[in-house]
Amino acid sequence: MCRAILPEYAELHCLSALSFLRGASAVEDLLDRAQALGYRALAITEECSLGSAARAHSHACNIGFPLILGSEIALTDGPRIVLLVQEHDGYVALSRFITRARGRAGKGHYQARMADLPELVGCLAIILPDSQSLRFDVAGAIAVRDCLGAENVWLGAELLRGGDDAAQLREVLEQGRALNIPCLACGDVHMDRRSRRFLQDVLTAIRLRRPLADLGWALARNGERHLRPRSVLAEIYPPELLVETLRVAERCQFSLDSLVYRYPDGACPADQQRDDYLAELARQGLQRRYPQGVATVVATQLEAELALVRELDYAGYFLTVHDIVRFAKGRGILCQGRGSAANSVICYALGITEVDPSRMQLLFARFISRDRREPPDIDVDFEHERREEVIQYVFQHYGRDHAALTATIIHYRPRSAMRDAARALGFAPVEIQRLTQGLAWWDGRQIRPERLQEQGFDPTSPTIQRLVTVVNALVGFPRHLSQHVGGMVLSATPLNALVPIEPAAMAERAVIQWDKDDLDVLGILKVDILALGMLSVLRRALDDLGMTLADIPAEDPATYAMLQRGESLGVFQVESRAQMSMLPRLKPRCFYDLVIEVAIIRPGPIQGDMVHPYLRRRQGLEPVRYPGPEVKKVLERTLGVPIFQEQVMQIAIDAAGFSGDEADGLRRAMAAWRRKGHLGPYSDRLIRGLRLRGYSEAFAQRLCQQIQGFAEYGFPESHAASFALLVYASAWIKCHHPAIFAAALLNSQPMGFYAPAQIVQEARRCGVEVLSVDICHSDWDCKVQDGALRLGLCLIKGMSPKEAERLLHWRAQGGALHSEALRHGLGLSAAALHQLAYAGALSSLHGDRHQALWAVQGSLPLPTALPMPVVPEQAPALPAETSAAACIADYQQLGLSLGPHPLHFLRERIAQSGYRRIAEVRLQHHDRPDRLAGLVTHRQRPGTAHGTVFLTLEDESGMINVIVWPQRVEGWRRALLQGRLLGIGGRLERQGVSLHFIADAMEDLSPWLGTLSTRSRDFY
Repeated sequence: MCRAILPEYAELHCLSALSFLRGASAVEDLLDRAQALGYRALAITEECSLGSAARAHSHACNIGFPLILGSEIALTDGPRIVLLVQEHDGYVALSRFITRARGRAGKGHYQARMADLPELVGCLAIILPDSQSLRFDVAGAIAVRDCLGAENVWLGAELLRGGDDAAQLREVLEQGRALNIPCLACGDVHMDRRSRRFLQDVLTAIRLRRPLADLGWALARNGERHLRPRSVLAEIYPPELLVETLRVAERCQFSLDSLVYRYPDGACPADQQRDDYLAELARQGLQRRYPQGVATVVATQLEAELALVRELDYAGYFLTVHDIVRFAKGRGILCQGRGSAANSVICYALGITEVDPSRMQLLFARFISRDRREPPDIDVDFEHERREEVIQYVFQHYGRDHAALTATIIHYRPRSAMRDAARALGFAPVEIQRLTQGLAWWDGRQIRPERLQEQGFDPTSPTIQRLVTVVNALVGFPRHLSQHVGGMVLSATPLNALVPIEPAAMAERAVIQWDKDDLDVLGILKVDILALGMLSVLRRALDDLGMTLADIPAEDPATYAMLQRGESLGVFQVESRAQMSMLPRLKPRCFYDLVIEVAIIRPGPIQGDMVHPYLRRRQGLEPVRYPGPEVKKVLERTLGVPIFQEQVMQIAIDAAGFSGDEADGLRRAMAAWRRKGHLGPYSDRLIRGLRLRGYSEAFAQRLCQQIQGFAEYGFPESHAASFALLVYASAWIKCHHPAIFAAALLNSQPMGFYAPAQIVQEARRCGVEVLSVDICHSDWDCKVQDGALRLGLCLIKGMSPKEAERLLHWRAQGGALHSEALRHGLGLSAAALHQLAYAGALSSLHGDRHQALWAVQGSLPLPTALPMPVVPEQAPALPAETSAAACIADYQQLGLSLGPHPLHFLRERIAQSGYRRIAEVRLQHHDRPDRLAGLVTHRQRPGTAHGTVFLTLEDESGMINVIVWPQRVEGWRRALLQGRLLGIGGRLERQGVSLHFIADAMEDLSPWLGTLSTRSRDFY
């Protein structure tokens, strides 16, 4: 029996998951499936996008399969077409075509016009029938043919077994003959396999924002939009239509490898070479940094770095970052480089970083490696409220055709997948809220039906089981394209010749269509312009003090004493529960101790079991031993315990004979540990090198185990040092100027670990008098007034900055501030008047909140068209506002109260239930059973804690940290996730001056709070 010969075929119309909420398969899966089916090529044709081009190219190269790039376009004044790239000019033309179409519409939309088609030189086009009528737009087809040339245009026959395939095929062939346009087969592919049809339907419902049950013909008729076996295609299509796909594929020979990226010259004077100019700036910078003379070791390191930068042609990149930092500093915007860039003397000399290389053991290979040949990655933090000025400077200086933000692909997580899946399956909004409320990040990527039982749903119900199936399929799936937190890409040639650009959601911003991880395909350099709230805090505080960062005295004993007591609320990087507990144990006494403090409470050192050995050695409870002189040289400052990534790399260099680039390879293997489960060849290489230099097998094995811990995220020392500078600066201001520090924190919200209520309570604990919001004295920002902290109008919920600005200008001009004048003289809106009154800001003029609200209401016109005489009316004797009502109103409108703490009003009820004040519990002996109750301010579940949940509770007497062991978590899940007021039974545990309360019992008392509005910072 003869075996039938399968026809050759190339699929020319295929969308992946990066045609968001349309395609139902990853581009890698599509390419793998096409290869397995024996296709000759596959065209990836995202809708008005080349967003998957980089990753499709990388995967196609890896598997050795021919890839064609293109895009599906729905013309506003013509038919749907598929555009395919033939060669380099065609790719550039298509990228610019997409950029123009996207630029005409808002984010997520496009407007492509027939008039744009003539620019598509180097592209081929497949004209598609109307998706509903399945007929061709004859006039549109003629126009496309005339624009692109008859030799570059085809009619596409997409036969999907809808019952009318024969009629559709006749239509295609007849129109092809009539228009003298050849026909070919294509599949409108949306998924690699038929089994993903259910997911494709759900994505359609999410995209159209309608329940599945209401979609009708908006859904695909069947599951044929997948990559079909060639035997099936042979049954459907005439052979000549399949052969024609091969002729088209043979004409499409473009590869992304042909694109050449060049970095722009905008930061270098036209009459100078970039390398020479960089060297000049760096040497001048070192002279300014070291006015007493540059140390030989620093000068030598600079020249070595400059030589490598010249070799790898990165000078333009450094000059750009220097130019951006120069601009920011010229505008008075605080900024500081961090990350591995702080290993660079060049970055220090240029003022990009502030880590003095003469005080640190820097490792340039951690930043730039000759062997790695990856572009350097410099992260610079700017004040979070002024970063936009910096971003707009880059756009203006380099030109909007040469600069854009890089993108990041947002993938579904369990909560967002549950929300969208439930909406698609027709659940009511109140049900969706309950479904998402019960999810926690530690549940993992898969949802179990029984998890939803806690929220009142039947896990055996077919509806719930269907929901869980859909949610689990969505988790990890691409949802939409967003902008990266701050990565900007620049190009000497117009950027849209490399990758399409589209408008961002934010005005005056543009974003490329490639994810940040795709940039390496072309070696595109990225500058990270990041936002850091603490820099806004420091700038505000320093402005109030009339100081600069350089004016802060170094190594201040009072500052270190404050940190040793764990009093670090609001201090950068050391304000978390774990850091507050570590500070009294580590007892920092100098700047380098802060570097260690920043780095040691990280997953890497914790997983590598480095924290407790370091503390024991620091406290003299364990001897410090070094297995050899090379290790001592590297680890002496950290008492023989490797805490930083650079230390591991330096040990590999000094004690195992690695080169700098080999050591960087070891670091990269550490980063890949979680994915691969081993260090590859580096483990044996490290052990062998250590053994050759006389180190024991036991030490070598232990070092490898510690290295594995760094796979869970360990800090580079340079990064920790950059952050430690801000730790010290913020701690010094908090220690010596607590009112100014609190005002700066409040004015920089939202940021940090603590809400305004906790910031104000901490200020009062530090002896700061806090004054209420008052229309007669408050500005928009909080401020220090006669040594006291005066709360600002910015805290009033819903208060418009523009209305507040008008009000403050009115006050400055001497305008009256009572409600009548504000309403009729200033013209302040009724909403603003109510907000001021309800916040208590009018109390100094009108009495308590009740009187102020009555006065405001009286100043408003009556809602009637009838002429009404004005009758003088005496204010009624309203009942005085109770303290409890005032507290509720304060929290509702300001998020805090200067009156009694909310639990003051519940204290009798709390006490009757057997719960004591936190301050009383804190005074008890170690391991004594006790009961306490408090408002939840923080919830945490670190990945290194093996399932333990940490809570922070507060009452009118103070705060305490509560530990919930993993075996207790599931039983108390609902209270842990949703409880605002918790009663806890357990025992106190002391570790030196650190206190924890170990929970043995838990009760959700949240209903006792009534209408009181409280917030917690959860799993931050």
